[in-house]
Parts: sequence; C-alpha cells; structure tokens
Amino acid sequence: MELETKELNWAGNLEYRASELLYPTSIEQLQEQVRAASKVRVLGSRHSFNDIADTSETMIPLAKMPQVIDIDAQAMNVRVSGGITYGALADALHAAGFALHNLASLPHISVAGAVSTGTHGSGEAHGNLATAVSAVELVLADGSQLSVNRNDPEFNGFVVSLGALGVITHLTLDIVPSFDVQQTVYEQLSWDKVLDNFDGIQASAYSVSLFTDWSGDLVGQTWLKRRVGDALLDDIDQGKFGGLAAIAPMHPLPGADGAICSEQLGVAGPWSDRLSHFRMDFMPSAGDELQTEYLVPREYAVQAITAMRELSSVITPLLLVAEVRTIAADELWLSGNYGRDGIALHFTWKPQQQEVETILPHVESALAPFAARPHWGKLFAATSTDLQKLYPNFNDFIELAQRLDPAGKFRNEFLNRNLFGA
Repeated sequence: MELETKELNWAGNLEYRASELLYPTSIEQLQEQVRAASKVRVLGSRHSFNDIADTSETMIPLAKMPQVIDIDAQAMNVRVSGGITYGALADALHAAGFALHNLASLPHISVAGAVSTGTHGSGEAHGNLATAVSAVELVLADGSQLSVNRNDPEFNGFVVSLGALGVITHLTLDIVPSFDVQQTVYEQLSWDKVLDNFDGIQASAYSVSLFTDWSGDLVGQTWLKRRVGDALLDDIDQGKFGGLAAIAPMHPLPGADGAICSEQLGVAGPWSDRLSHFRMDFMPSAGDELQTEYLVPREYAVQAITAMRELSSVITPLLLVAEVRTIAADELWLSGNYGRDGIALHFTWKPQQQEVETILPHVESALAPFAARPHWGKLFAATSTDLQKLYPNFNDFIELAQRLDPAGKFRNEFLNRNLFGA
C-alpha cells in the first residue's frame, strides 16, 4: 500500500521514507514481493534510532506473517518466526519449562531485528542474543529461500547481518531449562570502590547493570539479577562498595515510575519476568528519547568508564541516563563482541538530535584508544572507513553480501555509508 500517513520509529526521531508498505501474510507472498521489488528493507519493531531499516522504495513489515514458536525439547532449541517479539517468545518458553540464556532491556523488540544488530543483555558469562542462533532462514533477493546452520563455514556472517543478505523469516535458537531470578537494586555505590573492584561487581550476579549520568562520585543505581540457587558473592549486600538496597521499585530514569519495570526487591520469579528491565505490558522509558551505545573490550573497562566520567561536562547536560553492562565474546563477524569479552557503554539521550550528533564525535574520539564498536541500531558518527578497522571479518562480510545480493536490492543509505563505503 502507498503511504498516506507518516511512519515513524518508536522514538519518533525518524520518519521512514518508503514509497510503499507491503504486509505479506505467507512465505510465498513474501517471496513474490521481494522478487518484484527493486529496493527493499524489512521493518521490525521500530526500536532502531537510525536509518538502518529505512528506504525510499519498498518496506516490508513482517507483523502479519504467521507467528511460529516450535520447541524441540530433545534438541534443546526453538524455531521462531523472525517478527515475533522476545516478550511473546519468553512467555511461551517459560510456560513450556524452558528459557533463553538472556534477554535485552526491552522485551518489546523483534527477535530478527535484535539478532541482526547484535543487541544484548548483561552478564559476563553471556554472549549477546545472536549467540543463541543455530540456524537462519532467509528469502534472498531473487525470491529464493536459503537456510544455513552452524555447520556452514560462513554461518558467522549470516547472524548479525544488518538486513544486508535477505529477509530473515525464521531463526532457530538454543534454549536452556527455565530458571528463577531475584532482582535487587542498589543506590549510590561509590565509583572509586566499584572501579577498584570491577571484576567482583560483575561476578556478583547473573546480570549486572550500572546506571549513571557520568557526574559525581556515586553510581546512580546498580541492578543485580541473580539466578536463584547460584552461589554468588555478597560483597554488595554487606556494603563493601557503599550504597543501600532500594526499598521501592526503581526506574533507570530518575523520577520515572518503577512500576513499569521488572519486579525487584529480591522477589524471586521467572527469568521471563526479570531479565529484561521493563515489563512487556507497559511501554518502556519515555519513548521520546535517543540512544547510542559503544562496545569496548573488557580489558579497557575501567579506562573507558573513567574517560566518560572525565567527559561529563559534555555528556551529562544532554543525558537522561547511561548504563554499563558486560557481554561475553563471540565469533559473529559483525558483532560488537567479536573475538573479545566486552563492556557496553549505553547512552539514553534527551530528544535533541542535532546537539547529540554534535557531541558523538567527541565521545567516539575519547573511546577510540579502546577500539570501541558502535551498536548498529543506535546513533553513531563513524562511517565505513572507521568501522572497517574494527572488524577483522569486515571484508568477508562485504564479499558475502555482494555474492548473495549482487544488485544491492537490500542496500540503503545506512548500509552504503557504514559498510559499502558508497
């Protein structure tokens, strides 16, 4: 259908330029639509803050495609349709006695979109969400179907693929037995003590998030998600790092309602209700915000955090909140954690895009000594010349994309700017 109204991303900072939206209801219809298009991009849950999904021609949301959640208890995996959200998948898995290894902050995001951009949760032992993928099914530029799994020598190029290879119709994900989590939030831990004991902090829970505005001597909030039954350090509980446990539900944004966040105060409950920061039945945060994130090698964690604190006079005035998390290494070619354990420095900005884009080069310059890689779905200043140096398999991915899509049907301005250098 031709666009008659504005189509915006979730944050409202981007108006999509597509000349038509097509809503396939079957694989066959999707194949025909892709085959007939000259340029096409897939629109997921709209939680990207840049133009990664944008196009001036055909845009295909997968919202009306059949939803698939096929659990194989013997193989310990689940095959899902790409457009399904993590919230819906988590509920179905938990009801059947299974779990994913991790979830991102928002359960509202689509599985295919999150996987394709290297989105992650937190926890030093856990890779990003894409590391659970064991098979990928796509519709290619000529309308044909392709399925690849971990036995394919190029599999690691197919997972975090930015929509450059084809339309992801289904993914197969590893699953684990379901487990319960207790979440506790601590306020006002000492930055000096946290940085002196960074490894101890990260080892103290299944998932750890530090929320800050980068100013002052205290961490704003520290969120610990502990798997029930794990034997974990209790240094934070004993006050070793300063601060106190919150006595009411907290929200990462100062002054926002903690009731829309996943349950806290140490109350045990399913992983599906605790590993994300926000509840599926509420829209998270304020919506009217911008986001940026950089992935830094774990060995530079203290130096990178210190660099951001030293840049507080530039960052803090435009900031709603920042978050620090850890992620385990992987072998996915375009993953922010390819080949290295890392930390994520996440920035939730006030909705002042011009001002934010002005300071991003300063942030990236401060993080450049640490080989920081930007999150593909958020705002950043780097282009293909900068990014090529950060990914050992960058050119391998370019060759894969050019072989599968020689005419560039799936390319858009974002891909040309950040991958193909056009």
